[in-house]
Amino acid sequence: MKVALITGASGGIGKATCKKFIDNGYFTIGFYNKSKSIIDDFCADLKAAGLGDYFFPVKVDLSSSEGIKNAFDIVEKNFKHIDVLVNNAGVELFKLITETTENEWDTVMNVNLKSVYLLTNLVLKNMLSLRLGKIVNVSSVWGNVGASCEVAYSASKSAIIGYTKALAKEVAPSNINVNCVCPGVIDTKMNARLTDTELDEVKSEIPKGRLGRAEEVADLIWYLCSDSADYITGQIVTIDGGYTV
Repeated sequence: MKVALITGASGGIGKATCKKFIDNGYFTIGFYNKSKSIIDDFCADLKAAGLGDYFFPVKVDLSSSEGIKNAFDIVEKNFKHIDVLVNNAGVELFKLITETTENEWDTVMNVNLKSVYLLTNLVLKNMLSLRLGKIVNVSSVWGNVGASCEVAYSASKSAIIGYTKALAKEVAPSNINVNCVCPGVIDTKMNARLTDTELDEVKSEIPKGRLGRAEEVADLIWYLCSDSADYITGQIVTIDGGYTV
């Protein structure tokens, strides 16, 4: 059975992506941090659907190098290989750059960028030996165009784009695909800080006239990891309803 490792499993996009892979027969490892209640509910739903054995949640603090290594040790004790890695986890920071502390900057960079480098290196060892694997990194439209009052977040997501392109070239000869998706404004908890008025304003600026759904992002991630996408690598795919066109 194929195995997928997905970070940020308790978030909207992460949970939808886990469900997509499970529905398609993957044994799915879900890395999460603080939202245990969401993971517990997700596990209960999967069990009720007869899919409980296909999900393996692991609690991990992705801002910690040691935490990532310890979590991956658990993975290696339970699985012989990882076929798919989805680096989805991320934290946002909405404040002026002049008010952003060094600690806040480091936290954003550690979770959004450094964890991608660390976890990918751990997974790549086996992928390279098998000469097989799919990696999808989740960036953001703000990684493409930048967002005022989200400089740290935008910088971390922009770096993921460059990382994806370079890594794709490096591992393509080993039959490993690396791609990146850039979601726009998606209807998840990350955008819960927006008021109804602000949401209406955002929707008015999106040609499709609505927010994206987590399931739509999950569908794109799944496609990039499927056999149908074997010749697609190093690509940055934006899914934003035309918001940044």
